[in-house]
Amino acid sequence: METEYKNVEVVNRKSSFKCKDLVLRFLALALTLVAAVVLGVDKQTKTVALTLVPSLPPVDLPVTAKTAQMSAFVYLVIANAIACSYAATSLVLILATRGANKLVSLILIILDLVMVALLFSAIGATGAVGIIGYQGNSHVQWDKVCNVFDKFCHQVAIATFMSFAGSITYLLLIVLAVLTLHKKC
Repeated sequence: METEYKNVEVVNRKSSFKCKDLVLRFLALALTLVAAVVLGVDKQTKTVALTLVPSLPPVDLPVTAKTAQMSAFVYLVIANAIACSYAATSLVLILATRGANKLVSLILIILDLVMVALLFSAIGATGAVGIIGYQGNSHVQWDKVCNVFDKFCHQVAIATFMSFAGSITYLLLIVLAVLTLHKKC
């Protein structure tokens, strides 16, 4: 009689891990999708007074800040799109195999690691460019631009945060897989 209860407990743990895995993958899908969309459509136009000659009055010119103008931002959009597509694919694979195929599970763990590395590298690149945009760099005479393009910079910050949350979700998936393997031993 006691053996039956132990087996039930083990089955509940397995389904609990599978449920957590599905929830985390869906969360990663949502976070990376939102990050890609928020940054992908980010654009702001401002009129800036430009002084060409000190003796003449400044000329007002419309200036536009777009994601496509900075390669680090494009990299973050693409990295999030890849991570989002992978999350959708991994959800389908897990639901199709019901989490029973060990080869699929191993491949997903390895690809989860790749997604963490991809997202962290894109976040680092965007963060570095974002800090220069926010603070400027007086050593190379780069002025800060976030005081002019505040909406654009806020959306970059939100997308970077969402992407970071997505990468942490992938990291939690790896931790969950390690814990599952550890409990089997």
